[in-house]
Amino acid sequence: MPRIALVTYDPGGEVSKDEDLPVLADALHQAGARTAVVFWDDPDVDWAAFDLALIRSTWDYSWRAEEFTAWAERCGKATRLANPAGVVRWNADKRYLGQLAEAGVPTVPTRYFAPGDPVELPADREFVVKPASGAGARYAARHPAGERDAALRQAERMHAEGFTVMVQPYLSSIDTHGERALQFFGGRLLHASVKGAVLAPGTPYDAEKVAHPDLRRWEPAPAELAVAERALAAVPVAAELLYARVDLVTGPDGEPCVMELELIEPNLFLDLHPDSVPRVVRAVLAAAG
Repeated sequence: MPRIALVTYDPGGEVSKDEDLPVLADALHQAGARTAVVFWDDPDVDWAAFDLALIRSTWDYSWRAEEFTAWAERCGKATRLANPAGVVRWNADKRYLGQLAEAGVPTVPTRYFAPGDPVELPADREFVVKPASGAGARYAARHPAGERDAALRQAERMHAEGFTVMVQPYLSSIDTHGERALQFFGGRLLHASVKGAVLAPGTPYDAEKVAHPDLRRWEPAPAELAVAERALAAVPVAAELLYARVDLVTGPDGEPCVMELELIEPNLFLDLHPDSVPRVVRAVLAAAG
């Protein structure tokens, strides 16, 4: 009987926002696994007592990136961690988009400005400013062409907190075609979803955003699947991936390009795709040995 830890965050007395967690815990229990839901930062957890620690919703990690990656290293030495610490370390810093671009993967053009660097902003197009370590659109904002003061204040705030700043063109196709999320599990496409634009014009960077607005099922086009598979193949530790989500948008040329890879704690949207639960369970049990 495999022993599996479903690793999540401490909601601090509030109800967890992870709707996948009870569904997955129950399904694994029904399949015969001894399953426990645990907080990643709980010092009393004995990770060696599990055959697999499955990262599911450690949704506070981006503000505690060094602490989280150090935990992943420790956990990965005590048991099998999915995804592994090497994946966590690589994916926690969105400068990986530059590596994907160098490997020939179509990506949203991105410039990076570390703390102390002068931040350069486009004057001729709408653009996005966000941190290189972030999730759920935290500290991200969309700015109109030529807007400088608010964007620079946003960048200064992020630099003061130690974040590298990312600047990207805002692709207007997101407003009409949305952002497609292709979910992989066990090395194969699991399902896909599409959501509306997260960043509305004029929304402050420090306002809370709806991370997955207007979410619905999606059937990916062959070109989308091809780009997603190219992106995953370019990950330095691709063979070690148990799960992955590839977020795609339509580029200026009308072709799909990568907005983000989520290899740490992607929401699986199992409420939208209940038919995927058995496949996820089988892959998790196989990973637990």
